Amino acid sequence: QVRLEESGGALVLAGESLRLSCAASGIWFSEYVMAWYRQAPGKQRDLVARITSGGDTYYGDSMKGRFTISRDNAKNTVYLQMSSLKVEDTAVYYCHVQDWYYDNYWGQGTQVTVSS
Repeated sequence: QVRLEESGGALVLAGESLRLSCAASGIWFSEYVMAWYRQAPGKQRDLVARITSGGDTYYGDSMKGRFTISRDNAKNTVYLQMSSLKVEDTAVYYCHVQDWYYDNYWGQGTQVTVSS
């Protein structure tokens, strides 16, 4: 079964930076588009960014160039570099395999808390 293990979340001040990591196992990692989602308390889980196996990227409108998604296929890991963090970025961040078969596979997520 696929395992997704997010890490790197922390409590930071507005304007600071943070890098999240997601280690995947149980899948042929390099074959799949990967994504980051986030979910704030009482809110739905929203797409943050995605990256194809070849490195093409997409970002949600609210990211406004502040976030960068990347991947290391040799390490089966996808990253999310976040800068200029805002209070509204506070959420649990999850990575996801962008394939119908893995739609319901989620890790525990990693908490990002941004304070003003």
